[in-house]
Amino acid sequence: MIERLWATEVPQHPRQALYTYAARLRQALDVGGSRTRDSPLVRRPGGYLFDIERDSVDLFRFRNLSRSAKSAAYRGDSTMAVHLFDDALALWHGDPLSDLDRGWAEGARICIRREYRAVIVGRAEASLCVGRHEEHLPALHQLAADYPEDERIAGLLMLSLYRSGRQGEALACFSNIRSRLIRQLGDEPGSMLQILHSQVLRRDPELSHIHGLPVAN
Repeated sequence: MIERLWATEVPQHPRQALYTYAARLRQALDVGGSRTRDSPLVRRPGGYLFDIERDSVDLFRFRNLSRSAKSAAYRGDSTMAVHLFDDALALWHGDPLSDLDRGWAEGARICIRREYRAVIVGRAEASLCVGRHEEHLPALHQLAADYPEDERIAGLLMLSLYRSGRQGEALACFSNIRSRLIRQLGDEPGSMLQILHSQVLRRDPELSHIHGLPVAN
């Protein structure tokens, strides 16, 4: 705990400072007027323990809903998958651990952001299966801006734009990622994006019916 709280900037009496923080945290958790002995923050040999139900922690609920949504999508129940993905995303408020700047916190943030990204992508894929391609466009646009070289995100955005009657924007999306990949990596987009670009160009009727992104033969 001392290392995670202060890293190399350890106070003169770190254990006493830690005990002070623990006491303040107990007071902050004492919202119902109970005494600190009933606090969910419990001292145990070697450290402290939050004695709480996992379902009371947003992150654990987010992960459980995400797993259930992925299972529903795997079973082909796209409507349930979208519902569960929506419930998971409703728990997301701002950047995780935004008030902590230590190395462990940044590592945790990176992992949690990846989970959030996977849920956005999963929701977009499930939504395409049930014809709800427009409502997740803002989230896909944001993800494409945050991860401009991610071909799967670009493909989902292209397909969603095309199904929303915005063929020109779908083609512009391909041009943008192609230019970036050539400039950054010296390589063309992969076969999935190439096939999708060709289908968008010729207004392939299949794009109105496929549930996911095209797969190369």
